[in-house]
Amino acid sequence: MKSLLLLTASGPLLILTSHESLRDQKLLEVLRQKGIGKFVAFEVPLSLARERYGGHFRAVESNLHETDDLRVLDFNGQRIFQLFRFDELGAPILQEQL
Repeated sequence: MKSLLLLTASGPLLILTSHESLRDQKLLEVLRQKGIGKFVAFEVPLSLARERYGGHFRAVESNLHETDDLRVLDFNGQRIFQLFRFDELGAPILQEQL
């Protein structure tokens, strides 16, 4: 499982996914179908997301299944930016699907 911070045109999203990589074409297709084709992403260490979100993380994680391979952990940009420092995140990944 991965935890990813996506900076999209409509704002930041923190997601959980069962996909091993953000470059996974199935994951990119799911995001594109949701209107997210262009974004900057950062991997958030799973242990850090679990620690910062506590019970909410566990609730979202428990609903993540192989057939439902993407869950939104948080869509409140202000809260996401307050909970994580940039030096805690992985290197930025730029993605643009046409």
